[in-house]
Amino acid sequence: MGHASRVRCAPMSIAVVTGAGSGIGRSVALALAAAGWSVALAGRRTGALEETAAALPSGDFLPVPTDVTSPAEVTALFAAVRDHYGRVDLLFNNAGTFAGGGVPVEDLDPDTWRAVVDVNLTGAFLCAQAAFRTMKEQDPQGGRIINNGSISAHVPRPHSIAYTATKHAMTGLTKSLSLDGRPYRIACGQLDIGNAATEMTARMQTGILQANGDMAVEPVMDAADVAATVVHMAALPLEANVQFATVMATAMPYVGRG
Repeated sequence: MGHASRVRCAPMSIAVVTGAGSGIGRSVALALAAAGWSVALAGRRTGALEETAAALPSGDFLPVPTDVTSPAEVTALFAAVRDHYGRVDLLFNNAGTFAGGGVPVEDLDPDTWRAVVDVNLTGAFLCAQAAFRTMKEQDPQGGRIINNGSISAHVPRPHSIAYTATKHAMTGLTKSLSLDGRPYRIACGQLDIGNAATEMTARMQTGILQANGDMAVEPVMDAADVAATVVHMAALPLEANVQFATVMATAMPYVGRG
């Protein structure tokens, strides 16, 4: 990667994006690469990571197939990034699942509940822990973690208990990381996202269950708009932090009675 592209995001330049094989993760990886970041692409599906890599602008990237629920694989991911780049300046903690969505609470299978917790919460913790260790020990010290939250943490959809509970827990994870990172120049913020157009939200454009029992089509926004917000948060000096931010489709039923 050329010197000119690094200048735009110096002194921070090495990013790890989880869930980079599709949706918001892919959009964020593309936007970071366009802004001059070197990007490690993490995700379970090798083919999907290769598709993301093929879509990146010219730049430096490293696909690393990773299951974020596996401590060994997360450790291997960050070891690979350190070996290749020498440091980690940014983690976009994005990998997640909506498994069990649409199932009434009384019918939700405990194994599905555990699977959502494993990916959305434990996976986020494992990646944040590995990033924290690296950022604490590297020279110069520090870095930034941006967690992918959701407006569901504040206003849940019907039949979304597993997803909602894990995204609510993400807020506690963010606050603890932000506090514990202070002595080591590790900043942690969270982006709560609403109705970005991805594979996960396709049903919103055909009709989705509302709190009053009706089915309604909801507006969506381009995932690139989410990515632009992440790039802005990532570009701040470590002396500044966006602690919490919300980016959502303007007309979605969130504020007011909807």
